[in-house]
Amino acid sequence: MTETRDENTFKGPLYEKLLDYGEADYCGFHMPGHKRHMGDMVSPCRIDITEIDGFDDLHHPKEQGILVQTQERAAGLYKAEETHFLVNGSTAGVLSAISACVHPGGELLLARNSHRSAYHGAGLRGLKVWYLYPQILKSLGINGGILPSDVENALAEHRGIRAVFVTSPTYEGICLDVRAIAEICHRQGVPLIVDQAHGAHFPFSGYFPEDALTAGADIVIQSVHKTLPALTQTALLHIQGRLADRERLRYYLSVYQTSSPSYVLMASIDNCMEQLKRQGKELFAAYVERLEHFRRNCGDLKKLGLMGKECIGKAAIWDFDCSRLVISTRKGGISGYELLKCLRLKYHIQMEMAADSYVTGISGAADREEDFERLDYALHRIENSLKEESGQIQNPDEEESAVQAALEAPSAMTLGRALEQKKEWLERTHCLGRISAAYLYLYPPGIPLAVPGEILTEGICRKIEAGIRMGQELHGLDGDGRIAVLSGSPHKMCGNTSRNSDV
Repeated sequence: MTETRDENTFKGPLYEKLLDYGEADYCGFHMPGHKRHMGDMVSPCRIDITEIDGFDDLHHPKEQGILVQTQERAAGLYKAEETHFLVNGSTAGVLSAISACVHPGGELLLARNSHRSAYHGAGLRGLKVWYLYPQILKSLGINGGILPSDVENALAEHRGIRAVFVTSPTYEGICLDVRAIAEICHRQGVPLIVDQAHGAHFPFSGYFPEDALTAGADIVIQSVHKTLPALTQTALLHIQGRLADRERLRYYLSVYQTSSPSYVLMASIDNCMEQLKRQGKELFAAYVERLEHFRRNCGDLKKLGLMGKECIGKAAIWDFDCSRLVISTRKGGISGYELLKCLRLKYHIQMEMAADSYVTGISGAADREEDFERLDYALHRIENSLKEESGQIQNPDEEESAVQAALEAPSAMTLGRALEQKKEWLERTHCLGRISAAYLYLYPPGIPLAVPGEILTEGICRKIEAGIRMGQELHGLDGDGRIAVLSGSPHKMCGNTSRNSDV
C-alpha cells in the first residue's frame, strides 16, 4: 500500500482489490487503453449526475445541447456523417445496427467469427443467418480474413440478405479488405456493418490500417476503451450514406442503451476526443516510435515469434494492426497459457489473453517506453530459458483442421427455435452429434464455438477439451463442466443440415 486508508475511504472488497492492483507494479498490455494512468479525472462522484437542466439527454438531445456538440466533435474527428456515444459498450452498437438494418425474420450475412453480441442481435430479431467463413492462418492456427468473393457469391445466391456484418480488425489484429467488401455490398444495395471495436485508433496514424469508415462501410462500431485512453464501456457508433435507416438506428440505440446513461462515461469519451484533437498527432507519433522500437528489438526472437506484417496476403489477410502484440509459442515448446502465466507471475506483466499456441497483448498510446522495455526484457529472458531442441508443440495442419471444424458446424435447426426447446445437461464425452442448446465460447474473445441449433461435431468437441485442458476460460458449461443439448434424439430433429441458421 502506498497510502493510508482511513474510515472515510471508499470501501468494499472489490474496490480494495482494484486499489491494490492499481498500486502494484503490474504492467498491463490489456484493456482499457488508458492503462490506469492516462486521463486522470476528479472523483467520479463529483461529476456523476442525471439528466438535469443544462446537461442535455443522450436519448433526446437538444439541437444545441452539450451532448449534440460533443458527438458532433467526435464525428468531425472520425470524418463521420453522424456519430453516437455508446455507454453500454460496442455491444449496444452491434445490437442496434443489426436491429435497424434487418426487419424481424429477415436475412443477415454474418461472419462466423463475429462477437457473441452479433449472434444475440440476430437471435433477438429472429433472423435467418447465412455465414461467411474466414480463411485459416496456418502458421498460427487462427482465423484469417474473409474473401470479398465469398461476400459477392453469398449475396448473389441469397437475394433476401438485407445486411452484411463483418469484424475488422479481429482480436488478433487481422484486417479485411473492407473497401472491396463495401463496394460489393453497395452494388447490391445492402448496408455493410463493421465491428471495428478493436480499431478505434486507426484514423490517428498512417502506420495503422485504413479505418472502416474511410473504406466505405455504412455503420462502424468502435470501442474507445479498448485502445484509446477512455473508461471501460465507452464506445462510438458512426453512420454514413443512405443505405442504413438512421431514424431506426437512433430508436434502437435508445432501446439497447440504459435509460440512465452515465455522464462519467460520456465525459470520458469527450475527454478522449478532446485529447486526440489537441495532441493526437504528437501522442501517436511518439507511440508508433516506441512500438516500432519494441518490434525491432524482438526481431531476433526465434522460439517466441512476434506476429507482424509478414502475414499480409496470406489467408485473405488484407492488412495487420501492428499495435496488437501476438506472440507465437509454437517453436518454444510451451503453450500460450504457460507464457501468459510466466509473464504475470515472474515479471508482473499482464497480457490480454492466451490461446493454445500464442499470447495476445494490446498496446496503445498510453504504454510508456519503460512498459515496452519491460516486455522486451521478459520475452528475451524467457526465450533464453527455453530448450534449444524445442520444436513445434502442435502440428499446424491438425490445428488448422480443428479451428476450421469448430467454425463450420452444420445447423440442425434455427437458433431461435433451439433456444425455445427443452434441454438437458450431458457430460462432454456424451455430446458428440447432439444439438447444442446454448452458446459455447472461449472468453476472451467471445466468438462462439457452438451456437444453439448447431450440431456438436468432433472438431468442436476437440476444441472444447483442448481449451479446458489448457486452462482457458470456457463459457456455457454448467458448474460440473457439462454441456446443454436439446432433449430427445438428435437424429429425429436434425433433418437436413446446412451452413446457415434461421435464427
